[in-house]
Amino acid sequence: MSYSNIENKFSSNELVILDGGMGSELEKLGASIDKDLWSGRCSIDSPEIVHEVHQNFVNSGVDVITTNTYASTPISMKEYGYGGFIDDWNKASVKIARQVADISDHEIAVAGSVSTCGSWDRIEPEHLKPGFDQQISILSDAGVDLIILEAMTSSSRTIETILECSNKTNLPVWLSISCALDREQNKLMLGYQESINHSKAFFYEDFEVALNKFISIYDGPILIAHTDFKITNQAVKEIRKNYKGIIGAYPNNGFFEKPYWNTTEDILPNNYCEEAKLWIESGAQIIGGCCGIGPSHIKALSDLG
Repeated sequence: MSYSNIENKFSSNELVILDGGMGSELEKLGASIDKDLWSGRCSIDSPEIVHEVHQNFVNSGVDVITTNTYASTPISMKEYGYGGFIDDWNKASVKIARQVADISDHEIAVAGSVSTCGSWDRIEPEHLKPGFDQQISILSDAGVDLIILEAMTSSSRTIETILECSNKTNLPVWLSISCALDREQNKLMLGYQESINHSKAFFYEDFEVALNKFISIYDGPILIAHTDFKITNQAVKEIRKNYKGIIGAYPNNGFFEKPYWNTTEDILPNNYCEEAKLWIESGAQIIGGCCGIGPSHIKALSDLG
């Protein structure tokens, strides 16, 4: 286990390559996708495929792989009747990622995904904290190298709550948020719209206003994620304008049609790489992909390093 390689890259102003979309790759390789918990069961039902997805991303040249725990949040698991398996399923996901990282011929950090999946904006903060605390604790104890707070599609109050809970871990913490473009005002908003062409936009508040709330209580890496790649560079510029710390980008390609990911508007790896060059020019030091971004896209990014 090591985070030192990542720290060295940060201090040397080198790129850090994050993996791509776990759930969409699991689906592509034939894993069974749960109608409620999406990829949350895969580490139990299809561990060999989870292993294969991690290995494919390692082979593509990543520095960081992310545990298959985005959908296995305590809130979601309890809601869908899996509350008795929270510890076991989250630990199983870490074990698989750890196995792949530890046999790699180059240094790989394992990021434990602690998400707001299932929380959305319908649950009060005091009721969110136990679930966030529980998943952060499980993943930290199971052996991840860092915690990545995948707070995409969440309001600022939910994001502030998960940030507060992350203060209890001694591990490095990264924050991922999403945004959407309000076309009427031509303004970025904290919110989400997986595909500008195919998805409805949901807005919470002005992106810059929300960003400054987070910056007031957090000083780690901030990444724009699960956002249409066509507005990702605009979001990176907005973060850089307001924040002097490490920033990153891992947008999605396509849109969600429960329980599957639709890559109708697939982007070729070389075109994705050209987009990523813009993020780097705008200040991103961590680059990767979210849903719909596979190993071939990540291989193109790793060649930039």
